[in-house]
Amino acid sequence: MTEIACSAADLRHLLGGSANATAVADYICGRFDAISSKFVDTSYAVDNTYLLFSAYLVFAMQLGFAMLCAGSVRAKNTMNIMLTNVLDAVTGGVFYYIFGFALAFGTPSNGFIGHHYFGLSQFPSFSFDYGFFLFQWAFAIAAAGITSGSIAERTQFVAYLIYSSVLTGLIYPIVSHWFWSADGWGSASRTENLLFGSGVIDFAGSGVVHMVGGIAGLWGAVIEGPRIGRFDHAGRSVALRGHSGTLVVLGTFLLWFGWYGFNPGSFLNILKAYGTTTAAPFYGQWSAIGRTAVTTTLAGCTAALTTLFGKRLLVGHWNVTDVCNGLLGGFAAITSGCAVVDPWAAIVCGFFSAWVLIGFNKLAEKLKYDDPLEAAQLHGGCGAWGILFTGLFAKQAYVNEIYSGLPDRPYGLLMGGGGRLLAAHIVQILSIASWVSVTMGLVFWLLHKFQLLRITAEEEMAGMDLTSHGGLAYVYNDEEKPYV
Repeated sequence: MTEIACSAADLRHLLGGSANATAVADYICGRFDAISSKFVDTSYAVDNTYLLFSAYLVFAMQLGFAMLCAGSVRAKNTMNIMLTNVLDAVTGGVFYYIFGFALAFGTPSNGFIGHHYFGLSQFPSFSFDYGFFLFQWAFAIAAAGITSGSIAERTQFVAYLIYSSVLTGLIYPIVSHWFWSADGWGSASRTENLLFGSGVIDFAGSGVVHMVGGIAGLWGAVIEGPRIGRFDHAGRSVALRGHSGTLVVLGTFLLWFGWYGFNPGSFLNILKAYGTTTAAPFYGQWSAIGRTAVTTTLAGCTAALTTLFGKRLLVGHWNVTDVCNGLLGGFAAITSGCAVVDPWAAIVCGFFSAWVLIGFNKLAEKLKYDDPLEAAQLHGGCGAWGILFTGLFAKQAYVNEIYSGLPDRPYGLLMGGGGRLLAAHIVQILSIASWVSVTMGLVFWLLHKFQLLRITAEEEMAGMDLTSHGGLAYVYNDEEKPYV
């Protein structure tokens, strides 16, 4: 919000030529400026409070990830997977503070990587406050949490520490710089030289967060191989079911709740008018935020229902875990275009995301790929679909509202906006897939080469809780204590 100025010189003429005109004009303008400053302060306070609250919601998703992961693995590995989720947050906090934020948003910079604000030096600034750092850190650890699910139940503890630090401190920040920083080569926020004249509209991170985490997990799971018993001697798939559907459902609802910070919170501020009109004087960024929450909800709900009936037709029963994964796949897909599509389009997004997930799961079985949480298929596959979906269905009016620096910017192909936005999004998919494959693939290969990636067969059969974490998560039999 810009401060409204009051000119004592202009006001003096309106008060006439009395002796007190100057004093009265100075007094009125002084009071007016004080009130105007209060409005400006209130605007900053409201926007930063909104951003902080959104950051808290996104951080709450870590609890959702922890519960979802815990319920999706076997009981003998529960302590291990919960500890890795804690470590994603704490190691991510330190490394994103030291390196990550600067590499992602350190401006001014080049199109590839940022190089200011290391260790939050010169903070807060005109561009960023602490709330923005917290919000972006919560996104970074979400990407790491996705990866941990793909390599669950057979990965050495030290490998988690190494990959999580590299992903949150280096790999993820560079991708977020490309597409979210005002200096990034693919960013829609650039003021000039936009990719295909549009830049990439990955509003809340179907590519930046979900594809990065999913592809990193893909390479980790491929390099270390499937869990023992996941495929029999004939190569047929054997279900290694998680031990708690209750925790899966709890984690899913916590993630759903957090997604209302993830997607609507990516507006970063709420107190912004789009220009009053007689038709809709009440319309502003607060309305766009509400619409984003609605599109997020509809995509997830549609994907869940499609998965429910789709899996019923394919396997003959109703499966709560499949429905939860379908729901999350819809959320991962809509995350890119949530702010620039109509609610009806979100239903289309959710419907197809369910089939993308089902299709990738079938492909994973044929290729003997083992991902205990379907994280690569869900976040990588549905995330890629969401990027393509935005290039097809982004609405012109919404694009111009949110990315207002360049009028008549390209929008969705199927909405009459031509193919330039879709072309930019195809480039995004290819660049993220290449970057993460080369970097995280190398990290996991080196861990494997130095025998730091996979646990031994004996440890895997016994369970990581017993061999690495001092005991099982659950006490199945109470020891009888002698009477005293």
